[in-house]
Amino acid sequence: MFEAGAMLLIAPVAIILIAENLGHIKAVGAMTGVNMDRHMGRAFLGDGVATMLAGSGGGTGVTTYVENIGVMAMTRVYSTLIFVVAALFAIALGFSPKFGALLQTVPKPVLGGLAVAVFGLIAAAMARIWVDNKVDFSDPRNLLTVGVTLIAGAGDLTLRFGGFAVGGIGTATLAAIGLYQLLGLRRGAAAEDRARH
Repeated sequence: MFEAGAMLLIAPVAIILIAENLGHIKAVGAMTGVNMDRHMGRAFLGDGVATMLAGSGGGTGVTTYVENIGVMAMTRVYSTLIFVVAALFAIALGFSPKFGALLQTVPKPVLGGLAVAVFGLIAAAMARIWVDNKVDFSDPRNLLTVGVTLIAGAGDLTLRFGGFAVGGIGTATLAAIGLYQLLGLRRGAAAEDRARH
């Protein structure tokens, strides 16, 4: 049986997944110097099909992994074939408890250092997109939106609603969209005020 409350709670996640996927594609385009806009439709379709398959098995919405983009930035290997082979290899290793036990032996500081490097590269790739697109950071609307979004995403700001949680990427996406629009409304109201006087 469908529950309206649960549906209303999870439906906004689709917006987050679209925004996240869009950001990933733009980041890959910035790293490779290739305009990836023509692939947007296929990327969203793949995301949608994957999310439907995950949902049919009781899973949550899925999207591309930002960690992979960080690895691409670090290695400068952009071949999709490599990622297919790596995915198949990872699935095969997932059936090996001994490999899982081996991963557990990696010290937490090493994993923490890798996470800092990978997510730092991702943040740098995003900053490059802003620079390449000549975002005007003298505009307080842009500056505040970027500042809040970076802190929410990098700090993994998590919002919890009962048993449902929206992680850092979700809160950063919602903050970026909501704050930018809210500041735009305020700017429009201020402009109208000045026009009247």
